[in-house]
Formats: sequence, structure tokens, C-alpha cells
Amino acid sequence: MSPRRVLALSLPLFASWACASDPAASDESTSTTAGSDGSSTTGEPIPPEVDWPHVACDPLVPSFCPMPFPSNVYTVADETTATGRRVQLEADAMPMSYYGKRPDATPWNRADGFTPGIAITTHFPELAPYGLVDMPSPTTIERSLAADGPSVLLDAQTGERVPHWVELDMTAEDPGQRLLLMHPAVRLKDDHRYIVSLSQLRNGAGDFIAPTPAFAALRDGTASDEPSIEARRGLYADIFARLKDAGVERSSIQLAWDFTTASRDNQTGWLLHMRDEALAAVGEDGPEYTITSVETDYEPDTIAYRIYGEMTVPMYLDQPGPGAKLLFGDDGLPEPDPSAPTAAFEFELLIPQAALRSPVGLIQYGHGLLGEKEQIESEHFRVFMNEYGYAMFCVDFIGMAADDELPIGALIAAGDFHQFANVVDRQHQGMLNSLLAMRLMKGRFAADPDYGGLIDPSHAYYHGISQGGIFGATYMALTTDVERGVLGVPGMPYNLLLSRSADFDPFFEIIRATYPDVRQQTFLLSLTDMLWERTEPAGYAPYVLRDMLPGTPAHEVLINDAIGDHQVTTLGAHVMARTMGMPHVDTGLRDIFGLDKVQAPHDGSGIAEYSFGLPPEPLENLPQRACEDPHGKVRKLPEFQRQLDTFLRTGVITNECTDGVCSFPDMSGC
Repeated sequence: MSPRRVLALSLPLFASWACASDPAASDESTSTTAGSDGSSTTGEPIPPEVDWPHVACDPLVPSFCPMPFPSNVYTVADETTATGRRVQLEADAMPMSYYGKRPDATPWNRADGFTPGIAITTHFPELAPYGLVDMPSPTTIERSLAADGPSVLLDAQTGERVPHWVELDMTAEDPGQRLLLMHPAVRLKDDHRYIVSLSQLRNGAGDFIAPTPAFAALRDGTASDEPSIEARRGLYADIFARLKDAGVERSSIQLAWDFTTASRDNQTGWLLHMRDEALAAVGEDGPEYTITSVETDYEPDTIAYRIYGEMTVPMYLDQPGPGAKLLFGDDGLPEPDPSAPTAAFEFELLIPQAALRSPVGLIQYGHGLLGEKEQIESEHFRVFMNEYGYAMFCVDFIGMAADDELPIGALIAAGDFHQFANVVDRQHQGMLNSLLAMRLMKGRFAADPDYGGLIDPSHAYYHGISQGGIFGATYMALTTDVERGVLGVPGMPYNLLLSRSADFDPFFEIIRATYPDVRQQTFLLSLTDMLWERTEPAGYAPYVLRDMLPGTPAHEVLINDAIGDHQVTTLGAHVMARTMGMPHVDTGLRDIFGLDKVQAPHDGSGIAEYSFGLPPEPLENLPQRACEDPHGKVRKLPEFQRQLDTFLRTGVITNECTDGVCSFPDMSGC
């Protein structure tokens, strides 16, 4: 952070400190400073100073390095970045595997702050589930905004409380290994400083947990021989003053710290550059393509043509397969290899029988977790295409496609978690391929002499499901060729989704074998998001419907979710909807915190929920496993298919359910 920015943040606090006149305020701002011999002496009030020492492990939480996380003490000043800071994780902070290996911190240390979708974590070894009884939960998020709320996530620039919930990591059976997790209920702002405060935490005996000696020294002004504590006296004068202004009693705080989020360019800069450069290279017609096979007898009742082809696109990776790395130019942005600037990637297109009567619209499909383009061949999709008049096409989302599953498992098992950066690198090309595929279909393929006349490029849409719904938010933030998209059973961020997903079970087994300490496992999810947000929706969702990325037109988005989903928790869909700033279209089921409820028909973006009669979703960070998984049921409902078609064609969200209640308990399987 520049000296000018430090001064700007500190001046208001200097004024309030200098003008304090009531005894309580004077007592609050006077602290005890450590003498030169290590004894305690009562000194003058310590002026606020927004500056941070750098540490490898923070003595505020000596039970587990690097808690609390994220924290500004794991950054250093860097005048070359947009935020003035840069993450600097040391080797001791990285999780150690069963084999004694730690990931290389280099991929994380490129960031100019912490990702705005990150989970906030810390460790209290004595903390019991009872000790969170007063904390906001997923169903009482409003508690986090109450004046007497025991947990505070404070926007340091505005002084506003940020909605959130708090939980213990129940993936750990050993109570001593359960991290405390704070989940923002809406994605945080870019390049913003936040302050975290925790109070009223209790141990198994019901007693309030004492602050650690290091934090007590900061809170109470007592002496400490820990250098990083002495270096933070001025910083904590600032933190406590801001918390006081927010109504937080200093003596009640058991732990507080601050962190700074990364800049928007940190999340979006690489992909935005790739998009603009690649679209300019292929032009309005899109990339060159070759049809490699055409089948007329694939499913003749619904599909006239199953077409496979290859498109030749700008290639920003050192090679197209798993393990690939992005290549960078002298400006630090991704650039193709001049010696091999393009590569061919396969697409699949299904043209329905309806197209033989009149041209049909285009839907680009986003496939599910570690899936493949062939998912468009599902029977319900084929019937929908033919009945409603759409051709569907898909490309593998490389980086999270079928051929990435084994390499991802292998890098986790080997303890080489820094190589997940390569997975995200490949996802950049995967997202670019998706954008270029739509440009191809609307342009060059629509002019194909044999098949182009069967499609209507003026009606081009996106529909992603599960992983395709998740990354669909990224697609919709970036696309310049699609106006409307539907995101099925999505959510964000991944650090919230993974432990609540039954799909993640096999990967958790690998992680548990490689990192036996559950605290390390949970910390890995935070580290994963710090790399992932360059492609995952937590980096892009705020810019889908407003404050669009440069050169990007306005979009409309419909989100649908399934209450009780075993694979993608609806909590993630709610975070996504709140982050986009869309309303909740009433389907007669429940309210959603932070979203205005509107009635159908609704013109514009929104989230609509469906229920299948399952028991209430678990409040803990564990998957719903009761009854049959409703994850794939919404897309098969005739009611949803009518809603989908109407929204894509008109931008109006309807409610097609009987009596306006989208509940289908006969499909529960309970």
C-alpha cells in the first residue's frame, strides 16, 4: 500500500482519536506499551498506522500455521501492483503432506491480494459446536448484521458489516482439528481491506475462550516479546478504532485481524486479454473449422444430424493436453507460442429434425463435472431440442474435462498441490475455446453450404448445468456473442461447494490420505480458490449483470437450483445470485436472504428454485445424502423446459408450475 493510501485511511481515525473527549473513549484509545526492558509501562495513546509486518506463521494463532487466514501479515508491499500489496506465503505456511512435502508457494505469491471469494479461517483448539450458538448460521445470516452480533466482517473503507455465516469444519472427526470457517454471504469487493472480529466463542465446558497471549497483548496493551506484535501496535489501534465505530466492544474480542482482497485485474486480466486478442484474430466469422464426421441415423426420431468437427483456435498453452502451462509475453500477459500459435479442438453439434422444417436457434451447452461434450446426447436434451427448436453444441471444457480427472487426482496424491496452477492455466484455454466456439457457430458455420441454413444465428444462447452452470457465470461475464444464459444448479465459490458435495468424495479420500491433518485439508481449499478465481465464477460473477468487463455487452441470466441438491449446495447458488444482484423469482417455496422476491412473469434476470420433497439441507459443511439426489431432475421437468424456452427467447422468467408452487415431492425417492 502506498504511503498516500495509508495516510488516506488513517486521517479520519487520527481525527477521532485526537478529538476523543468522553472518558470511555479516552480509556479505549490509551494503551499500555512495552518498555525497552520488556516490562509494561503506561504510555501515550498509540496513533493508528495501517501497515503490516510480514510473518511466516502468525503468533496470534500459534496452534496452526498460517491461521488466521487470509491476513495482511502474509503479504508484502509492492508498488508495482494495483493494490500496493503482494501475497508472500513462506514455506512454513504451506500444508505438509504425509510424505513431508510442501507445495511451492510461487503460484500463490503472484497475487496482489487474497481472492474475494475466499473462506475466512482460523483455529481455536478448545472451540466446541456449542461455542457457536450465538453465531450466524446459513439460515440466520441476518444475525451477522446485528449490532450485537458476535462475529463481524467489516468493510474497512465504508465501515459497513458484510453478511456472512460461521461454522466449524465438520469434515474433521477430531474436535481439535476443526477450523472455524466464516463464509461471506456475498462475494467481497476487489481491492478492499476487511477486518474480522470474533467474540463469545466458548469451549466444551461452556466458558469463554481466552485470547492467545499474542492477541491479548494487542487487545489489552500488555507487554510482548514477540517482534511482530510490537510492530502491529499502530495497526491494531486502527483496527480497534474501526471496530469501536461499528459497535464492537474491544474487551469482548477474542481475535481480530485484517486482510486485503486482490484487484479485479488479478482475477480477470489474463482471460480478458486472451478473449480480446483471440476474437480479433479470428474476426467476425470465427475460427476456421473442419467437419470430421456427419451421422444422419444417430437418433432419427429427434436428431437429423450429429456432427463432429474441429476448430483451429489461438493456443496460449505450451501444449494442449493435461499438465499444460500458459505462455506469457514480456508484458506478463498470456501469449501464443509464435512457433505453434494455433491448435485444433473438437466440437459436437446436434441439429434436430425440427431444423428441416425451419431454422432453429443455437444453445451452447456447458457440461458437468469433469465431463465431456457428449453430454448433449442425453435423451431429455434431444427431446427438448426437437420440441422447442434448438441445435445444441458443446466443446470439452479442458482443465475440468474428463481427461483432467486422473491428473488432478495424481497431483493431489503426490503432494504437488502447486501444480493445480497448471489445471487453472488449462481452464483459461478451455474457457477461450468455449467463447470461440460460439463465434464459430454464429459466423463461419452459419454460412456452411450444407448445414448453415438449418440454424438461426440471431438466436444464440448459453445453457450450462452443474459445472457448466458454475463456470457459466464466467462465460456470461466474458461473452460478447450471447445475450442470455441459463445456469442450472450452479454455485460459488468452490471453497464453499466442495466439502458440501457428494461428488467430491473420491477427491477427499485422496486428500485425506495425502494430508492426514484435516486442518491442512481445509486450508488447501482456501489455497485452491486463490488460484481458481482466475477462471471460476467468484472472480467474474459481479460483472455479469452490472459493471461489465471492458468491451462486454449487457447480459440476462436465469439461475435455477434444486433444494436438497447432493452435488451443488443451494447456498452456493444464493451467493452467486446475491453477487450478481438479481432478484428471487417466487416459486412458492421459501425466502432467500438478501434477495428481493418478485412475482412471475418477471422481465430480466433472476433465480428460481425447485423442490423435490427432500429433508432440510444440512447446516454443516457436509453433503446432503438423504433420499434421491435432485441435482439432475430440474432439467427434465416439462415445467422447467417451458420456463427455459421462454426466457431464452424473450428474457422473461415465467412460473410454469401448478398453482405457482414448484414442488415435486413424488420425485423425492425418500
